[in-house]
Amino acid sequence: MSCSDEYVSHSADDGLIQITPPVMAKLKKAKYGVYNHSAVELCHWTKKSFAGEGSCYKHKFYGISTHQCMEMTPAAMNCENRCIYCWRPAEFYDTLQMPAELVDEPDVIVEQLMAERKKLINGFYGNPKNDKKKLDESLLPAHYAISLSGEPTMYPKLPQLIKYLKTLKATKSIFLVTNGQEPDMLRRLANEDALPTQIYLSTNASNKKMFHQVNRPMHKDAWERWHDSLRFLATVDTRTVLRMTIIRDYNCQGEFVGEFAKMMSEGNPHFVEIKSYMHVGMSTNRLEYENTLDMGEVCNYANRLCASMPAFAVMDESEISRIVVLQNRERYADRWIKEYFQDNRSPRM
Repeated sequence: MSCSDEYVSHSADDGLIQITPPVMAKLKKAKYGVYNHSAVELCHWTKKSFAGEGSCYKHKFYGISTHQCMEMTPAAMNCENRCIYCWRPAEFYDTLQMPAELVDEPDVIVEQLMAERKKLINGFYGNPKNDKKKLDESLLPAHYAISLSGEPTMYPKLPQLIKYLKTLKATKSIFLVTNGQEPDMLRRLANEDALPTQIYLSTNASNKKMFHQVNRPMHKDAWERWHDSLRFLATVDTRTVLRMTIIRDYNCQGEFVGEFAKMMSEGNPHFVEIKSYMHVGMSTNRLEYENTLDMGEVCNYANRLCASMPAFAVMDESEISRIVVLQNRERYADRWIKEYFQDNRSPRM
C-alpha cells in the first residue's frame, strides 16, 4: 500500500483500475499523458530531436529513431520495488495487484495513449526551431519503449499488448524494461510468442544485502525472483541487456566487480549497459548529487568489468548520458535493429 490513502488506485465506473485524481494531476503537471492505469511521455531526447539537437543513446547504440520512439507503460503506478535511484514517483506506487478483469485491453491502451501522445506533440508545432517533418513522423511511432514508470510485467495482458504492437504497420522494434520481479510473465512472453525485440533487466546489486538496499523490494523473495529472471535471459530467443545503474557508495566499489562479473556471466546477455546514477527527479529526495559518477569513472568501471568477463568488450559510449555499453562477443547479436515486424513474426537476432 502507498504512503497515503489518497494515492491508492481506485476503480472507474466500469470497474477498471484508475490512477487516483491527485496522482493523475501530478503526472499531467509533469507532462505525462494518462489513461486509467497507463501513461505515455515525450522524453527529454524526443523533444531535443524535434529541433535537431541530438538523439538518445538508444539511437547511437542500436539505431532507434528517437523522434519516432513512444515511451509508455501499462502499469504507471504499480511496482514491486521502491528503488532509491528511481527518478519516478516511487513513493506513490500503490498495490501489487493488477487483476486481469480490472485492466484495460491492449488495443484500448495503445489507442488512448496514442491520442494522449498526439496532444503532447501538437504543442511543439508552434516552435519554428522544430522540424515539421519529424513532428509529422513522430505521430506514427516506429519504436515502443515499454518502461517509463512502474513495472510493465505486472500488467497481466502484456503478451497481448506486445503482440498487438507488432501488428501495427509502422512498428520496427519494441523494448521492454523489467526489474525482474515477475519471471513467470517473462516465461509467458516466450511461451505465447510475444517476445519483444529487446529485454532489459535492471541489474543493480551483486548480492542480496545490496539488492534490498538499492531496490527496496516489496516481495520477501525478491532476490530469488530476480535470479529466476536472470536465468531466463540466458536462454531466451531474443536480444537481452543487463542494465546497471551505478551509484557511488552503494554498488560501484571495486570489491563488488568480481561478484557482478560472475552474475552477469550467468545471465550471458547480448549487451551490458553501465550507467551512472543521475541526480534528477524524485531520486533527489533519496540520494545526493555526490552519488553521481563522472564519465571517466563509468569508463573505468566498464573496463574493470570487461577484465573480469573475457567474452565482453566495450562497444560504445555516450558521454552526455554517462553510459557505456559492452557487447558479448560469444553470444553475439548485431547492435543495429533492422527487423520490421510483419505478420506478428518475432525479430531476427
